Amino acid sequence: MRVPDRSAGAREGIPYRILGRTGEKVSIIGLGGSHIGMQPSEQESIRIIRTAIDNGVNFLDNSWDYHDGQSEIRMGKALRDGYRHKAFLMTKFDGRTRESAARQIDESLRRLKTDYVDLIQFHEIIRMEDPERIFSQGGALDAALKAQESGKARYIGFTGHKSPDIHLRMMELANESGFRFDTVQMPLNVMDAHYDSFEKRVLPVLVKEEIGVLGMKSLGGQIILESTVVTPVECLHYVMNLPASVVITGCDSLPILEQALGAARSFRPMDKDEISALLAKTAPAADQGRLELYKSSDIFDSTRRNPQWLG
Repeated sequence: MRVPDRSAGAREGIPYRILGRTGEKVSIIGLGGSHIGMQPSEQESIRIIRTAIDNGVNFLDNSWDYHDGQSEIRMGKALRDGYRHKAFLMTKFDGRTRESAARQIDESLRRLKTDYVDLIQFHEIIRMEDPERIFSQGGALDAALKAQESGKARYIGFTGHKSPDIHLRMMELANESGFRFDTVQMPLNVMDAHYDSFEKRVLPVLVKEEIGVLGMKSLGGQIILESTVVTPVECLHYVMNLPASVVITGCDSLPILEQALGAARSFRPMDKDEISALLAKTAPAADQGRLELYKSSDIFDSTRRNPQWLG
C-alpha cells in the first residue's frame, strides 16, 4: 500500500498530520471523549482537556451519547477562555432518521457551547442495516448535510467498531449516492491486524480515496493490555505507524494523558522487522478476536442497549 506523506510538522513536540483531503492539520494523538466522562471530578476533566491542548493536542473526540451528555458538557466548559479556537472539535450522533439526527446535533452544540463543530460523525455503524437507514429518503444523511450547509459542521464522517463489511457497505452506499465522507473512524491496533481486520480491508480503501483515517481502540478499551504481551506505548506506536491521521485514545487521568503525550513525542517510523516482531508476539493472544470484544460481543454496543437513540 503506497501511502502519501501526510506529515504536517509538530506543536509542543506532538507530530501533526493532514486529515485526508480536507487539508486540516491535526495532532497524531486525539483526546477520547468517553473517558472524559469517566473521571469522577468535572474540574479534573477540564484540567485534562486543557492540559492536552496546552501540550499540542488539537483533536478532540466526543459523542452525543457519552455519559448522558456529561462528556460534552465538560468539554464545552473546558473550551471556554480561548480554548475553542485551538481545537479541532468532533462529536458523533446516533440518530438514523433526519429528525433524530438533527435533534442530537443541536443538543451536542448546546452542550459543547459552540456554534459549530469541525467534524460530525454518524456513530456506531454496527449493523448492516445502519447504512441503508442513513442513506434512505428522510435518513440521517439529510440532517448531516443540512448541518454542514448551515455552518453547524464543517466536515462529515462515520465511525463503527463491529465489522469491516459494514464499513465497506457504508462507503459503497455513499459512492452510489454521489457522496464522499471526509473521515472514517475504526478500530486499529495490534490485535485487529490478526482478526477480521479493518487495517487490511478498510484502511487501503480510505488511503486510496484520500479519506481521513481516525484510529480508535488502540488499547482495545484496556483489554489488549490484559494479554501482558504488549505495552501501552507499543500499542500506540503501532497505530501511529499506520496511515492514520489521528490515534484517538482515552485519558481519564493526567498520568494516562502524559503517557499518550510521551508516546506521540517519542514515535519514530517502525521498520518491517520491528512490525513483524510486534505482530508475531501478539498473534497468539489475538485468536478469534478474544481481546477485541467490540467485534466479537455486544459489550461496546451502546445503541443495542438504547435502540430509542436511533430514532
